[in-house]
Amino acid sequence: MRGLLRWALLLLLAALALQLFFLLRIAAMAWLNPQSTSFQRSQAWSLASSQQPLRWRQQWLDYEQISPHLKRAVIAAEDDGFSRHEGVEWQAMEQARERNARQAAKATASGREARLRGGSTITQQLAKNLLLSGERTLLRKGQELLLAFALERLLSKQRILEIYLNNVEWGQGVFGAEAAAQHYYRKSARQLGAAEAARLAVMLPAPRRYEAMPASPYLAARSRALLARMGRSELP
Repeated sequence: MRGLLRWALLLLLAALALQLFFLLRIAAMAWLNPQSTSFQRSQAWSLASSQQPLRWRQQWLDYEQISPHLKRAVIAAEDDGFSRHEGVEWQAMEQARERNARQAAKATASGREARLRGGSTITQQLAKNLLLSGERTLLRKGQELLLAFALERLLSKQRILEIYLNNVEWGQGVFGAEAAAQHYYRKSARQLGAAEAARLAVMLPAPRRYEAMPASPYLAARSRALLARMGRSELP
């Protein structure tokens, strides 16, 4: 019995130490730009393991240097309530779960691949990509929610969006707004117009798929729809 208690205490201390480590890393990001994310390191290892050439494009831009069109487009596409919520949108998560269940059922019946959408906020996506693995478990999801709340309390909304836009994947080895703008439009993310920003934002759920299919009718239609409503997005 004493042995079990000792092991339980060690596991508890290890869990607390991990949470403290996460909190310290997030707090440091108020001043320091992250050098890489957990997702990026996972992608780099995957490419190295498959012996593919490692082409890596990423260049940091401060929040004020990124086109307002791209900020509005990403918020409209990924998290329209970003400026108002505290890290998690419970209703959006439930709606996404129900929508994905319907899409999966239709795809199974027709033999097509389902286009599933998450209900995660930008803050949740940042928490997952920065610090966590890509596994889909309840434990990992619970940790993501805790980190999202920590991000909202330790960093400003502008800082959260700045880190997100500089690290999110926009293609194979393409990370961040500046690399994406250069890769797809041969210009800086400072200079992106509204239509260009809308197209980049629509790519985010599946950037490697759309990178391989730039003429996708679905991508074009979604970009036009997003362009029509992104002007209403509230910037932090």
